[in-house]
Amino acid sequence: MTAPPMPILGVVSSSTYGDSIEKKRWTIMAALLGTNMAFALFQGIAQEANYIYLRNIGLIILVSAIPFQGIYFLIQTYLHEFNERLNSHALVILKRLSVFCQIVSYLSITGIAVFFYTYHWVIGATFTLSGLIAVVMVRLAMSQVSECILQNNPKNI
Repeated sequence: MTAPPMPILGVVSSSTYGDSIEKKRWTIMAALLGTNMAFALFQGIAQEANYIYLRNIGLIILVSAIPFQGIYFLIQTYLHEFNERLNSHALVILKRLSVFCQIVSYLSITGIAVFFYTYHWVIGATFTLSGLIAVVMVRLAMSQVSECILQNNPKNI
């Protein structure tokens, strides 16, 4: 007798996998909210002492994203508590709103980039360039993993 094949890349059941992804998203969003609040607080204090127009733009970007981050947590909590009671249409709408809130939250990182530009244009450009390279690397890695999973397990299509 041979042992059953091991799951590819440690893939587990879809519900466990989905729960794990949601916990990671929750953690990332919480970290981003904390980062945004800290930058808004300290840059706001610095803005009072020494007004810089570009810093004000960064503060506007950060502060505009914070309500969306809060709504993300409300939606996710609601979905977690009432998922079984929601009809499919309501579930789709709430998930789309959640994704929109995530996108706005991730775009708030541009406000942090603006702060780095206020220190020096080279620091801001370095942050922006390294961020873009990191995003490209993650996207490439994710697409390669997805292709590998699909090639090794075509039933999941």
